[in-house]
Amino acid sequence: MTRKKIAAGNWKMNMKHQEGVILISEVVNMVKDEVPSTTTVVLCPPFPHLGYAKKMLQSQPNIFLGGQNCADKASGAYTGEVAAGILKSFEVDYVILGHSERREYYKETEELLATKVNIALENDLIPIFCCGETLQQRQSGQHFELVCKQLTASLFHLTPEQYAKIVIAYEPIWAIGTGVTATTDQAQEMHAVIRKHLAGKFGELAQSTSILYGGSVKGDNAKELFACPDVDGGLVGGASLKSREFANIAKSF
Repeated sequence: MTRKKIAAGNWKMNMKHQEGVILISEVVNMVKDEVPSTTTVVLCPPFPHLGYAKKMLQSQPNIFLGGQNCADKASGAYTGEVAAGILKSFEVDYVILGHSERREYYKETEELLATKVNIALENDLIPIFCCGETLQQRQSGQHFELVCKQLTASLFHLTPEQYAKIVIAYEPIWAIGTGVTATTDQAQEMHAVIRKHLAGKFGELAQSTSILYGGSVKGDNAKELFACPDVDGGLVGGASLKSREFANIAKSF
């Protein structure tokens, strides 16, 4: 079963307006010239960039726009939050949910994330659902159990039709922003565990689920990582802020 190959760039809280305009323009030109149309490229800038970014991407059939988060409420008096419906009104296609930074800094729980997954799907957004473990959890041998627990708690209430729209991103938290990258064997091992766990609930649908690696993906390691049988792309952080490097990652399949 063919799985979508995805290179998703998470800008996090970076890029002022003009910097973002330049970066998107460069990425668009490089993707158009160098990246096969069979590869899905997703750009996830901070919320204020979404309006003009969508206009810049409209002529690019394989470049999509994503939000970095959405609220767990549909609308209302929640100052500072952004609703899934607002994202959709800007023709956003994807939304990152459960990123390790959201879990750590903003104390997002599995139950909250289940609600966010529901509301994203209700608004026809594709969740990129993040899961992963800390260095301490890996060293104590809890990593497989913990990641499976995250998936169960936030996704296993979905119907098969809903689940089919989910993208998974595995984040070894100990390899984000540290310069340390999981070996290809470690990445493949965890991705295989994730797929097997999903198959236990959703059967053959798990074989069509794209599972992205989200631990310091760079231009010089992407090809080796993406060659792993259960690694279907990357959720890219710092390297997505450099157009040349991000384009190199996107053409590494």
